Amino acid sequence: MSESDHISARYTKYPNTINPIATTEGHLLREGTVTPMLDAVAEEVPVALVYNGVSHVVMMATPGNLEDFALGFSLSEGILESPDELLDFDTDEAPQGLIARLTISGRRFAALKERRRNLAGRTGCGLCGVDSLDQAVRPLAPLGRSQVISAAALGRALDTLPDWQAFNRVTRSLHAAAWADRDGNIVVAREDVGRHNALDKLIGAMATAGIDPASGFALITSRCSYEMVQKAATAGIPVLAAVSAPTALAVRMADAANLTMIALARADGMRVYSHPEFIEGIPPSTEFTNAE
Repeated sequence: MSESDHISARYTKYPNTINPIATTEGHLLREGTVTPMLDAVAEEVPVALVYNGVSHVVMMATPGNLEDFALGFSLSEGILESPDELLDFDTDEAPQGLIARLTISGRRFAALKERRRNLAGRTGCGLCGVDSLDQAVRPLAPLGRSQVISAAALGRALDTLPDWQAFNRVTRSLHAAAWADRDGNIVVAREDVGRHNALDKLIGAMATAGIDPASGFALITSRCSYEMVQKAATAGIPVLAAVSAPTALAVRMADAANLTMIALARADGMRVYSHPEFIEGIPPSTEFTNAE
C-alpha cells in the first residue's frame, strides 16, 4: 500500500467526506526537459459549520478530521466552553462542499443566537463572525501556570515534527499543529491547508482525548499571528512554538495572557518572545541587543 493509500485509510470514519488529497495533471520542467506528470495536491473545500440547524460560518479547509475541526473551532472561538456542550456531530456532502452539523447545548446555542443577532444589519470588518474591534481582539484571561519546559524538550519535538506531517510529505502545501508532553514527545498532530484550521483541529483532538493542555506545549508550522495566540490561550495551552516569525500584536497578546511564545523555532535554536521564565535555563535579562 502506498503512503497516500495509508493516509486515505485514516479517513474511513467519514465515508462521505472528500479525500484530503487529489491527483492533478501537469508538466515538470527540469534541466531543459519537459515531462508530463501526475502530482498529489491537497484538497481545499468550503466547510459550512451549522449549529442546531443554523449556518454560522463557512471555512475553507482540508476535508479531514472534521469533527476535531468543528469542536476545536467552537472551543477556540468561544462558541462552546466545554467539549461536553457538543451533543452530536455529523457531516453531509453538498454540491459546493461539505456541511458539518453540530448539535450544541441550549445554553450555548442561545448565546450564539445572541451573538448573531448583534451582527444583524451591520457591516463586518472582514473577520469571521466579527463586527467590531473589541470582538476582533478579545481580552484573554491570564493563564495560571507553574510548569517549566526545557529547551531540549522543545528541540526534540521540533526534530520529530516532520514525522507527523504525512499529508505534507505528499503535497508539500499543508500546515501542521502538534501537541507534545513536557519531555518533548509529540502525542497528537493535525494538518490542514489553513494554519488556523490545523490548530483548531489539534484543539478539538486534544479535547476529545482528554489531554490537559497545561501539561505540555504546542508546535505550529506557520507564522505566529495574534489569532494563533488567541486560540492557544483560550484552549489553555501555555507554550506555543512557531517555526516562522511572530507579529508584534501576537507578542503583546502572549505577554498579557501569560503565554510563552516561541518563534523561528528550530531544533538547534529558537527565539523566546514572552515569558521566558517558563523555559528552563533562561536567566533574567536587563540588556537587549538587536537580533541578527
